[in-house]
Amino acid sequence: MTNTFSKFKVPAIAGGTGRIPVLASEAGLAGYLDAIKKFPMLEADEEYMLAKRYAEHEDTEAAHKLVTSHLRLVAKIAMGYRYYGLPVSDLISEGNLGLMRAVKKFDPERGFRLATYAMWWIKAAINEFVLNSWSLVKVGTVAAQKKLFFNLRKMKAKLGLYDEGDLPPEDAETIAQRLSVSADEVQDMNRRLSRGDASLNAMVTEDGDLQRQDMLVDDTPNQEVTLGEREERTVGLSLMREALKTLTPRERAVIEQRRLSEDPKTLEEIGVQYGISRERVRQIENKAFDKLQKAVLAASQALESASAKALPNFAHA
Repeated sequence: MTNTFSKFKVPAIAGGTGRIPVLASEAGLAGYLDAIKKFPMLEADEEYMLAKRYAEHEDTEAAHKLVTSHLRLVAKIAMGYRYYGLPVSDLISEGNLGLMRAVKKFDPERGFRLATYAMWWIKAAINEFVLNSWSLVKVGTVAAQKKLFFNLRKMKAKLGLYDEGDLPPEDAETIAQRLSVSADEVQDMNRRLSRGDASLNAMVTEDGDLQRQDMLVDDTPNQEVTLGEREERTVGLSLMREALKTLTPRERAVIEQRRLSEDPKTLEEIGVQYGISRERVRQIENKAFDKLQKAVLAASQALESASAKALPNFAHA
């Protein structure tokens, strides 16, 4: 988010002759804080009338006064997030957008002050910005993870844990119970907050040209190995089909039902099918299997011999 808004503009709130001070960089923070102190604080009655004017008539002058009178509140809240390593100027800008949304939705008839209502909108806007910007890999996608992200540092401080390494198991468990997450999630978040992101394009050494990504291990199967295994299976199936042709019909039926079926039949079931004993079925199966082995081996040797003879001719082609 860039800090380019100099006029008060937000959906359904636009216009106004006044301007909001712009915080363009960290260098201008002191000047920005001095500038927003010049906007007067509002008494309860004045705030109520301004909020009512905007709610009923969309009076942008009234909205402008409501916003500028609460810029100090935004700055105060934003400063509490400066330890996340993000520019304070961006945090304040996001908080200001949250304030504008709060003014848009504020109902003066509910009986509480705008600051009380706006605080939640300001924090929500900054929280979302921090979560989206702090890490290239999102640190929190559910409510429990977001709560862990924003409260882990506070919990560590209360327990007197200031080391950057992994948390002691008992302390990780204590934090996990208080924040309703697992101890593993606490350790994982602690590592991410301690180490931040590292670029895969960073050089391994200052004077070399080897990047970190060049050292990553590729866990995907090697294409040559995959292709070789596929061809081997294809050849094996072809040899098996040819070898089956050497069996008698009964031998083939027995070997298919006993060895090649996903749901093999028992010797007794096949015996009942053919009206023979279990032992006779076993004999047929063993004989058929022996014939298959010999046929496949012979065909495989013939294939290797043919390939060996073809290589010299290919080399001289």
